Amino acid sequence: MERPVFKRVVLKVSGEALAGQGGYGIEASVIASIAEQVKEVIELNVEVAIVVGGGNIWRGIAGTAKGIDRATADYMGMLATVMNSLALQDALEQIGVPTRVQTSIAMQQIAEPYIRRRAIRHLEKGRVVIFAAGTGNPFFSTDTTAALRAAEIEAEVILMAKNKVNGVYSADPFKDPTAEKYDQLTYMEVLNKNLGVMDATASSLCMDNNIPLIVFSITESGNIKRVILGERIGTIVKGSVN
Repeated sequence: MERPVFKRVVLKVSGEALAGQGGYGIEASVIASIAEQVKEVIELNVEVAIVVGGGNIWRGIAGTAKGIDRATADYMGMLATVMNSLALQDALEQIGVPTRVQTSIAMQQIAEPYIRRRAIRHLEKGRVVIFAAGTGNPFFSTDTTAALRAAEIEAEVILMAKNKVNGVYSADPFKDPTAEKYDQLTYMEVLNKNLGVMDATASSLCMDNNIPLIVFSITESGNIKRVILGERIGTIVKGSVN
C-alpha cells in the first residue's frame, strides 16, 4: 500500500511552467498534465494547496523595465496569477477534483477571498485550494506567497515544481556544463551562495518557520506523487542538514 510521507503540502508552480515550450500563455496539455498529477496525490488523501506564478502572462519586474510604476506592474502580475489559477481550477474540476480559488485581492464574482480558516476547512474536506493574487501586496513574489501560506496553513513542505531543471544547481546548467546538482542544501547555503532557488524573503520565511522545500521537475509525469511518497528526487532545502 502506498503511504504518503506528507499530509498537507503547498505546491508552487511557476507561470513559465504553464506556458510549456511556447514560453508564453497557457499550454493546454501542460496544465492538463499538472491537474492529473495533482489528482494522483489527492487520491492518496493528501491535502494540496497550490500557488501559481504569473510569469507566462506578465512579470512585474519586466513591466518596471518598460517604465511602468513598480507597484502598478506588480498588481498587474497578481492579476496574471488569477488567470492562471482559474485555468488550473478548470482543468482540475474537469477531471473530478473539487477546487477552490482564493484571492488576496477581492474579486468576489470569480473567486473567494483568502480566509485562512476557510482554506484549511476546504483542505480538510479534500478540496484543492489555489491561492491567487500573491500576498495582495506589491514588492512580494509568489515564492514569498508560497512560504507565507505554507506557514499559515501549517503545511509540512513546499513542493517547488520546475519545468526546465530537475533540482538546484551551482550554476545555470544550460549555460555552464560544469554546474553541479545539489541533493540537499540548507536555507543559509541558498542565501550565502545566492543560488536563486527562492527570493531572500521567501527563503528567510521558510527558514524561520522550519518549512522544508523540495525542488524538482514537473515535466516528467508522476513526479509530484513520487515526492509525496518520499522518493528522493530533485533537491531538498531545509533549515539544517541531518
